[in-house]
Amino acid sequence: MAHPKSKISKQRKRKRRTHYKATVPQIGTCKTTGEKHLYHRSYWLDGNMYYKGQIVIEAEEILEDL
Repeated sequence: MAHPKSKISKQRKRKRRTHYKATVPQIGTCKTTGEKHLYHRSYWLDGNMYYKGQIVIEAEEILEDL
């Protein structure tokens, strides 16, 4: 297996890694409920699960399953 000819310094390695940055998550506001949530994610409000402004799971369904 090949080996590097010389050791890469800490400074050179860290300069290369500075470009890897975390992005800020985008937050949207639901037009139906007015609740803030992450894009492309469902969210809970008053026991109901919403996705794209529509109820996916109602609070009553959860109680029936228990």
